Amino acid sequence: MRFLPGQTPTTDLTYGDVFLVPSRSDVTSRFDVDLSPDDGTGATLPVVVANMTAVAGRRMAETIARRGGIAILPQDVPVDVVAAVVRDVKSKDPVVETPVVVAPGDTVHTVLTLLGKRSHGAAVVLEDGRPVGIVTADDCRDVDRFTQVRQVMTEDPLVLDAELLDGHGAEGLERAFDILHGAHLSVAPVVRDGRLAGVLTRKGALRSSVYSPALDADGRLRVGAAVGINGDVAAKTKDLLAAGVDVLVVDTAHGHQTKMLQALEAVRSVDPAVPVVAGNVVTADGVRDLVAAGADILKVGVGPGAMCTTRMQTGVGRPQFSAVLECAAAARELGKHVWADGGVRHPRDVALALAAGASQVMIGSWFAGTYESPGDLREDGNGRLYKDSFGMASARAVAARIAGAGTAFARARKALYEEGISTGKMYLDPARPGVEDLLDEITSGLRSSCTYAGARTLGEFAERAVVGVQSAAGYQEGMPVATSW
Repeated sequence: MRFLPGQTPTTDLTYGDVFLVPSRSDVTSRFDVDLSPDDGTGATLPVVVANMTAVAGRRMAETIARRGGIAILPQDVPVDVVAAVVRDVKSKDPVVETPVVVAPGDTVHTVLTLLGKRSHGAAVVLEDGRPVGIVTADDCRDVDRFTQVRQVMTEDPLVLDAELLDGHGAEGLERAFDILHGAHLSVAPVVRDGRLAGVLTRKGALRSSVYSPALDADGRLRVGAAVGINGDVAAKTKDLLAAGVDVLVVDTAHGHQTKMLQALEAVRSVDPAVPVVAGNVVTADGVRDLVAAGADILKVGVGPGAMCTTRMQTGVGRPQFSAVLECAAAARELGKHVWADGGVRHPRDVALALAAGASQVMIGSWFAGTYESPGDLREDGNGRLYKDSFGMASARAVAARIAGAGTAFARARKALYEEGISTGKMYLDPARPGVEDLLDEITSGLRSSCTYAGARTLGEFAERAVVGVQSAAGYQEGMPVATSW
């Protein structure tokens, strides 16, 4: 990456302070761009779901891995729960999606509480393991909530046989899409030997032809987990690896400290080969020290997150674009990589982070407002759907992390201090309510950014990107206008 001539910055920059300049390009299609990171994590998409309790859970981990990204399960989740989530995620099909399932005797109320768990918009009605009906939110509209599903479902739905997809690649996906399109259906159950295997949507068939899942050596979906720097780090690392975790994130707000270095050494004593991410840092010195202690990837960012109050509370942090730029350069000299953690609110920000040298971009609150995040779907007074989000240094997260640890007095003392928002509303975008919808938006923008730079890979993008510095008015000028002025 280089700055426009005469625009070498004299101050640190945020994503909003900069823009990408188009260059001569012979990349004729955005589909010619390979978005695979080269950082050894096995991802095929440079998007990581942040290890936040309100964001990363089993539904999110499964969905993001099916499209090529990796979710990091939070450090305050008990190891046995992490193990259960990892088993569940790795049992899922890389193409066929997990269904919402109800029985004919269930109520409409039950259906409505479950539909928001997935973005399919439909539940499969099962009897003895076989689909006998399908029910949607429209079927439940203006119906008594205690009405049984059998009274509102569409009976004998169109089903797809898994043989249509197994081993047939893009050809099978196109045939499945054509069947759904011809029947004017957006979703259908998929059966294997007559029993429900999952569901396939028209969009899902398209997406599986564009995205490549993040798979481990055994062809199972990948998932990561975080470990803190306190307690018996080596023991927890052993447990996480035994559970099948593919990537370990050694995580604390201030990564450039002695306890982090000790934690990294403990992790490396257990397994010298597993990809290890550590952070957070914002300086080249922090990168060098953590790499020396055993980190493969550095998590960069202090204070840019939507739920983080660190900068306002402490004055500590650094504008994210400059932090990523400096840390990526230092990591590259050592043959290592960085993840840009926080501060992305638009697809352009993801592109800028990768142009600055990040191998992947970590996203938290942006993904909290989706069907797949762990929280319950709520409705505000105006009928808008949202989910709760909160920072991992907030009083809410700290209280959960220290529950049962030490005396009541010690826990109360720790709970006095917080550097995050405990309750934030993340509204679902009606046009993009699922995380896959957001991935489509992000990757569409990113692929186009690469074509503007004349880059076919992310490595070429970071090398060829030309960046300029802009005023606040310049940033404002780039925003679309939804209504006339």
